[in-house]
Amino acid sequence: MAKGDVKLLGTWASPFALRVKIALKLKSVDYEYLEENLRGGKSELLLKSNPVHKKIPVLLHGDRPVCESLVIVQYIDEVWTYGPSILPSDPYDRAIARFWAAYVEDKVWLSMRAFMTANDEDARVEAVAKFKEVSVLLEDAFVKSSKGKPFFGGDEIGYVDIAFGAFAGWFKVIEKALNVELFDEATTPNLLAWVVAFLAHPAIEDIIPSTDKLLEFATNVVLPSIKAVAPASQ
Repeated sequence: MAKGDVKLLGTWASPFALRVKIALKLKSVDYEYLEENLRGGKSELLLKSNPVHKKIPVLLHGDRPVCESLVIVQYIDEVWTYGPSILPSDPYDRAIARFWAAYVEDKVWLSMRAFMTANDEDARVEAVAKFKEVSVLLEDAFVKSSKGKPFFGGDEIGYVDIAFGAFAGWFKVIEKALNVELFDEATTPNLLAWVVAFLAHPAIEDIIPSTDKLLEFATNVVLPSIKAVAPASQ
């Protein structure tokens, strides 16, 4: 398939767009990346391709749009059957992977926002505590799913690895900005090792942005945006 037949609409810092980039790289799919400048207004192509949510990422396969990052990752795995499988072949294992990916979708993003909106020490302590609750459950899920291997998917990166690992760059930002440890030897030793293995995987190289670049983006773009809408949401 020609590169132009597959396009990805995203933004460089979005963990949701990063999920799709990782899946495409795992499958060795050539594609054209189209950066959306959401601060300058959403493109006509984005609005046309995702008229319901009007959000990135959107995968364009020929003239057919696929929306929502985890749906896109599943689509990539089913369409490009060569290369490593992203979802397990066993129906039960596949159901478990979808469950934990949905858990990540529900809990981890909320935790990230809690860190971003924490405006005093008490709020930061509470945000860390809530993330620890989430990570302890994911630690147990990792032990059961990985079966002693480096990733949730076993020997190779799988569906939950992509869902959770796309936030890895932002984990580093929070740790550096707030001087905290999100994963530690005492409570989440396996996730601590998993983050290192995930970021070192060849499929992740040049995809996850650097901590400093993300931190600059968070400081200059994300935080001002959150503060700007905060009064209207109270």
